[in-house]
Amino acid sequence: MSKSPATRARPLSPHLTIYKPPITMTMSILHRITGGALYFGTLLVAWWLIAAAVSEQYFDFVNGIFGSWFGRLVLFGYTWALMHHLAGGVRHLVWDTGAGLEKHTASKIGWATLVASVALTVLIWIAGYMARGA
Repeated sequence: MSKSPATRARPLSPHLTIYKPPITMTMSILHRITGGALYFGTLLVAWWLIAAAVSEQYFDFVNGIFGSWFGRLVLFGYTWALMHHLAGGVRHLVWDTGAGLEKHTASKIGWATLVASVALTVLIWIAGYMARGA
């Protein structure tokens, strides 16, 4: 007695609960997400610049928001998104030359992208605090 096609067990296609995403895939997804996040962050930069042009009181208001713990967290995230997107762009530029396309090398470059983006973000914020004397 054969089973009907509707009741036969079908193999599962690999998905995120079964398949471990490679670092290159993860970095590609993050590159796209950070690109989108940069649109939002650039609106914040424009808001800050417009506030500076409007009045001192409005600039102080916007600067106060950016200086709050939440504002600084958003700006830290914006800085990381910018650095990650930059590092991802360099990664793609290297790949455009035909270099680093081997699986092992591409994985190393993917990890280097992540490490570089975090390191650059931390260095930028440390330099900012040192420049302010805080």
